[in-house]
Amino acid sequence: MKATYLSSARCCFFAGVVALLIWPRPASAAFAVCNQSFDVVNVAVGQYEDTDFVTRGWWTVGPNQCANVVREALQARYIYVFAQDVFGNEILQGTKSMCIAPKRFVIRGERDCLVRGYLDADYLEVDTQETERWTLFLAPPP
Repeated sequence: MKATYLSSARCCFFAGVVALLIWPRPASAAFAVCNQSFDVVNVAVGQYEDTDFVTRGWWTVGPNQCANVVREALQARYIYVFAQDVFGNEILQGTKSMCIAPKRFVIRGERDCLVRGYLDADYLEVDTQETERWTLFLAPPP
């Protein structure tokens, strides 16, 4: 009878551990980009960090999927987003010129991209209205 009790206790313990691992948790993303188009898109973001402007890329976001591109609570009111499809066609109509690179990158500074060996790209300015969390939805063209 004792062995059955230990076996049941172990079973309940493991069931509790599994439940904690699969239990839905609140999303931790502070800025997410959700792709509502039918194409895969590549996303880069820029924001002020301390005294520098920093751009980062790339996140690949499949159709009907989201990517958490900034994980900590938003500190800056404006986040800048550049998105292109897998063929290199720009998805967003941005006006803020900043740097990108062909492969995964972190770039400090927003000027003289070509001189520093990067490419120029027009980022869309997203006003997060000073909230801690924001989601940007990329919709297919009309």
